[in-house]
Amino acid sequence: MFDYQVHTIESAPEGSKASLQGLSKGIGMIPNLAAAMSESPELLRGFLSIREIFYGGTFAPGEIQVLALTNAFENGCQYCMALHSAFALKEGVSNDTVQALRVGSSPQEPKLRALSDFSRKLVRDRGHVREEDVGAFQAAGYKKAQALEVVLGVAVSILPNFAHHLTRCPVDDAFKPHLWSDPRK
Repeated sequence: MFDYQVHTIESAPEGSKASLQGLSKGIGMIPNLAAAMSESPELLRGFLSIREIFYGGTFAPGEIQVLALTNAFENGCQYCMALHSAFALKEGVSNDTVQALRVGSSPQEPKLRALSDFSRKLVRDRGHVREEDVGAFQAAGYKKAQALEVVLGVAVSILPNFAHHLTRCPVDDAFKPHLWSDPRK
């Protein structure tokens, strides 16, 4: 049975309280998924730590959201599609690009297309990309090291994507305008 509480700072396990407080200060809210993930202080701390590393990397905020939407689509995460649709639009990703990613298509912008396609290939083929996949990624203007950074982005996405499959927490009111149903089902 799936029965995970959407914790508050007060109800969260002791080891998660500081993480939830930091998240609240950092983004101005505690998303329901993070609140549900707080049932495991280790998962929450791990996710927030690698998220901070990834978000501090070489990709622009909009590129990070394109990666997050690509990965959430591939992993079928309803919650993450709603949250990252809102965040992507806030970061200036075009509505056309967000809508394309929500149906599993590639963005029209060549550089974002290469980024999304490379991440999609990593997820679908469990990291087994071909030389031409890396070549297309680099031809779009990305560096060799950034291909490895996309691997980090996939890892950052897997934690909340899979956690939502397990916790089935509700989408926050702030993200409900972007509710998503997997078009493959």
